[in-house]
Amino acid sequence: MPRPTQIHMPLDLPARHSRDSFVLAPCNAHALAMLDQPEWPAGKLVLCGPEGAGKTHLLHIWADKAGARLLIGDELVQADLAALAQGGAVAIDDAATVARTPEAQTALFHLHNMLAERNGRLLLAARAPVRDWGISLPDLASRLQACAHVSLAPPDDTLLAAVLTKLFADRQVRIPDNLIPFLLPRMERSLAGAQAIVSLLDAEALARKKPISRNLAADVMQSSFDLD
Repeated sequence: MPRPTQIHMPLDLPARHSRDSFVLAPCNAHALAMLDQPEWPAGKLVLCGPEGAGKTHLLHIWADKAGARLLIGDELVQADLAALAQGGAVAIDDAATVARTPEAQTALFHLHNMLAERNGRLLLAARAPVRDWGISLPDLASRLQACAHVSLAPPDDTLLAAVLTKLFADRQVRIPDNLIPFLLPRMERSLAGAQAIVSLLDAEALARKKPISRNLAADVMQSSFDLD
């Protein structure tokens, strides 16, 4: 039997990070429940998970609900820290990137302390727990390692199948029952991969003036990518 092919495609759809578009599954339910808590220990939480597990989506959901400012870790060097802290809630994606420079680490240290003085909330997202970020500023490392951590598991077949079904439905595209079982072992195992493959198949079906089918999907994958 041929080895399953992993398809890697750029995401060409606008990301939709609303609560309504979030698909709940066992691999993300605990993380969402933690973000819904009105309080976290010391007002801080670190969200960990592999690429494509939905961390950014969850950050947007929480930031929208909490009225938080959302930025990338290494952007802190140029940020107005006092203005960020004044809002009382900050979400930082790719938070491990602060380890790249002493200046970014110092900025996060000051932001952390400013939020703590205001009883604010700080949500950090990264692929790995704080201990693996490589932070060299001891005071920052100790404060962040004391944060509560919650982990996202990689997207499983249940989640990916639900996401694919929803994405096709959002486009008002009817698909045969055998399409998603065909796609699951061959697609990139991420939510962005699901969005990309739906976009590609929809575009190809329109261009060829054919309905989306398992055969069309197999043909598109074979002709569009260098398959292993």
